[in-house]
Amino acid sequence: MELSKYIDTVLNYPQDGVEFKDITPLLRDHAAFRFALDEFERHFAGDDIQYIAGIEARGFLFASALADRLKCGLIPIRKSGKLPGDVLTQEYDLEYGTAELDIRRDSLTDDARVLIIDDVLATGGTAICAANLLKHIGADIIGFAFLVSLQFLGGEQKLHGYRTVTLIKYE
Repeated sequence: MELSKYIDTVLNYPQDGVEFKDITPLLRDHAAFRFALDEFERHFAGDDIQYIAGIEARGFLFASALADRLKCGLIPIRKSGKLPGDVLTQEYDLEYGTAELDIRRDSLTDDARVLIIDDVLATGGTAICAANLLKHIGADIIGFAFLVSLQFLGGEQKLHGYRTVTLIKYE
């Protein structure tokens, strides 16, 4: 299945000059969403993953469904101020600004095998921030999974040394 048919490009969103890749058409099409999950499962089924860390917000959609399929736990990595309890916060650069992510310090046990998943890999700032947060609380990062990669922004180079699976690539 050609998943790129289910991705819309929205010009000048969320600000001028940005070509936003909207995954909403893929999410609303049962066959396309299922195919994407099948592909992620195929790549990671044998990796003894203990947790899938989903990055807010669209990463949660894939993380929760894949965690169920792989029979593992789910760790939400959220925008700053959205998690209760004792959290660790880190700032990172976006394609068009800065932001912060939080993770609960009690999210996992030391050396737990974790897969990080998000919808889009752009500059890599969000992904590296998530990995740093997880490593700080003792995770063993198995790799990254993305529905879409905007390769022209260089995010994959920042993930050098990590296993990275991307289903749709834009050059």
